[in-house]
Amino acid sequence: MGSISAVRLMAGRGASRTAIWLAAATIAFSAGAARAEMKPKVAQLDEVPKAVLYIGNSFFYYNNSLHNHVLKLAHAADPGTHYYATSATISGSGLNWHNVEALFSTDGMASYSFAPGNKVVMTTRNKKYDAAIMMDCSQCPVHPQLKGLFAETAAKDAEIVRKHGADPVLFMSWAYADKPEMTEQLAEAYTTAGNASGMLVIPAGLAFARAKKQQPDLVLNVEDKRHPTLAGTYLAACTVLASVYRRSPVGNSYHAGLDEKTATFLQNVAWETVQDYYRK
Repeated sequence: MGSISAVRLMAGRGASRTAIWLAAATIAFSAGAARAEMKPKVAQLDEVPKAVLYIGNSFFYYNNSLHNHVLKLAHAADPGTHYYATSATISGSGLNWHNVEALFSTDGMASYSFAPGNKVVMTTRNKKYDAAIMMDCSQCPVHPQLKGLFAETAAKDAEIVRKHGADPVLFMSWAYADKPEMTEQLAEAYTTAGNASGMLVIPAGLAFARAKKQQPDLVLNVEDKRHPTLAGTYLAACTVLASVYRRSPVGNSYHAGLDEKTATFLQNVAWETVQDYYRK
């Protein structure tokens, strides 16, 4: 409003056509720059990760945890490859609640795991994780009092993850069911933070918005309007498969118990969203 009014004021005072054109061009450039910021600088990881650490909150652990669904999709896509994942979550947490350095300690996280038959297996990997997927609290990246902390923490944690030989990845969360305007706000915040630290960003929030636009009756959030239904978790998992693992979820045999029509729809939404977001 302020910039447009400035152009009109200049015209009203008899400003030259050149001056008016320059002011209008500045407005157009600024608008273009804002849109350009939405384009991620990183479109893929150098290598597909075999071992992934998820750092987040209840958006991750709902419905028997996002990482479990991603693993099942990945193993269905590549039956001969062993993928591994661990989820470190704190209810309601932001990134600043997590001690990322401690999560990479050799005698801490994932020093043992459970194998088939509920047998405890000691982990002896020299390199614990290939990538760490991180998300902030559902409002933190756009909250007036917390968005600065999000940008600061994301950059700090990216350095910690890289120090331990892993790739930092940001998980773009979705809008609340009753606040669709959050989609664009979160997309900009996560993309900006990802670009600032050279991180891959998973566009899960954009996938939710696309699915709701194409099929409004499909419920992706539970009653609190924030957390995901099973369909929401599955859509997020398909988006992770497409972006982090570089595999199309379309046609994947793992449906998480959803009916084939719904699973197929969500697979296509995830793949289309990732292609659009990375401009492939």
